[in-house]
Amino acid sequence: MNNINKILIDDIENSPNKTLKVKFKDVIEDIPSKEPVYADLTIKTLGDFIEIIGNVKANLTLECDLCLNEFEYELDFDIDETYAKNTMLSEYGQETEIKDGQFIIDLEGSNEIDIYDLLYQSVILNIPNKKVCGINCNRGKFQTDEEYVEHDPRMDIFKEIKIKKD
Repeated sequence: MNNINKILIDDIENSPNKTLKVKFKDVIEDIPSKEPVYADLTIKTLGDFIEIIGNVKANLTLECDLCLNEFEYELDFDIDETYAKNTMLSEYGQETEIKDGQFIIDLEGSNEIDIYDLLYQSVILNIPNKKVCGINCNRGKFQTDEEYVEHDPRMDIFKEIKIKKD
């Protein structure tokens, strides 16, 4: 098992069964986490393509959209990516078959795959759009008398808006 950020295509080609097992454990810059991101990946060459499958885990520190408090969020997801070794437009044209929901990343003749970048993008895409600290979070919502449960300073700018009536 390797713990590296970039994988050379030649290393995959020259490995037994043209398959590499990679363990990744590192803090990824700009990911909201105080802990490392963990990944167990299998990288396999399939002729003109390279397939990366595996599992990614991370404990993130997110800010609740309702109460603005920080909370811990556990990510645990599978990854399945396909890379084309050569420029797809000139080499493959219209004959490349893609499964539903699958994307092929064009390496454009590069001799390496950036695992760090792959994991950064995968983690970012798996962060939920609506970040809520828990099912019982009701702070930031209106009470019956339409007062805020807690003041949200981001909303102060709207107090200055003047509506012009014709």
